[in-house]
Amino acid sequence: MSETPHSSNCPRVVIFRSALLPVSETFIREQAEALRRFEPIYAGLKQERSGLPHSARSILLASHGARLPLLRTLLYQVSGYSPAFKARIKEVRPSLIHAHFALDGVAALPLAEHLNIPLIVSLHGYDVTSSDSSLRSSATGLLYLLRRRQLWEGAHTFLCVSEFIRYQAIEAGFPRNKLRVHYTGVDCKHFSQSDGPRDGNILFVGRLVQKKGCQFLLEAMVEVSRALPGTSLTVIGDGPLRSRLQAQASQLNIPVRFLGARPISEVRDCMSRASLFCVPSLRADNGDSEGFGMVFAEAQAMGTPVVSFNHGGLPEAVEDGHTGLLVPERDTHALAAAIIRLLSDATLWSRFSARGSARIREKYSLETQTQILEDIYAAACAPGVGCK
Repeated sequence: MSETPHSSNCPRVVIFRSALLPVSETFIREQAEALRRFEPIYAGLKQERSGLPHSARSILLASHGARLPLLRTLLYQVSGYSPAFKARIKEVRPSLIHAHFALDGVAALPLAEHLNIPLIVSLHGYDVTSSDSSLRSSATGLLYLLRRRQLWEGAHTFLCVSEFIRYQAIEAGFPRNKLRVHYTGVDCKHFSQSDGPRDGNILFVGRLVQKKGCQFLLEAMVEVSRALPGTSLTVIGDGPLRSRLQAQASQLNIPVRFLGARPISEVRDCMSRASLFCVPSLRADNGDSEGFGMVFAEAQAMGTPVVSFNHGGLPEAVEDGHTGLLVPERDTHALAAAIIRLLSDATLWSRFSARGSARIREKYSLETQTQILEDIYAAACAPGVGCK
């Protein structure tokens, strides 16, 4: 996404992500670039490999050419020590910091305390739904658990991407008075309803991990192919389960294409041509759950109805029986039946397509949600620091 010029009079907000920025997190960049009353400055500990394009407004603790980048990163994560990094961020005179994911909130807390500015943290999903035992399996997760209460005390506001995530955060012990639901928003200029022909096929877009449930969709495709010969599945995304899923598809002898990770322009094109969008997300063994499901909202914005499991924050993204069909989690037969029903009923498909697109524009447009976000930013600006 191209960077939007901002007035030099705009207050600045540091958009913090430890790794800038995974290709799966276009929603963070799109939200930041949609700001009008605030100027985004990106900050992180490192540049994500094969991630989104590097921004001219990015400040990294350790660039690719830096000496001992891993040591610098570890020192900062453990102690919060990095005078040069903090000085570079102080030079841009930010009014607040917005970190994405609770684990990154812990990493951003020393910056907020050093600059004496508010810290806002977005809670997206795994950061509040994963079990403590699974978080302990990584160094960053362990540091987060050790400093979680400091984060609860030090952060100004926690933005929950759905009511489901807000409930999960309360259950996890986050301070109720600091929790606020805020939906990220869909860019309805780029994700708009398509009037072109549909190909009669099914599209999956997501990381190939347990939580996304692709294995259940592959199993459902056996029944779908039997009932609707010629219907095929396209899988966009990559991850640790790819080879296992490809082997499963081969064993089941179902029509499926694995395209790997693709540019957002190609994803939009596939969404505009697909007849149905299906990512049967579910609760993973470690507790990781779908917080909201931006990709479900994006598909509906393009007029592509959704079938999925009734899981996590999906009932907020998909209105069951009105914009898509949600079936019991891990029920492969119910999933197949819902897919067959929607692909076989042109009247139902047209109604879901129109309603889905309209609902996303009315409730979850990026423009509307960003205005709300900027109101939250303005209210959080600390007395004495303010929105300069």
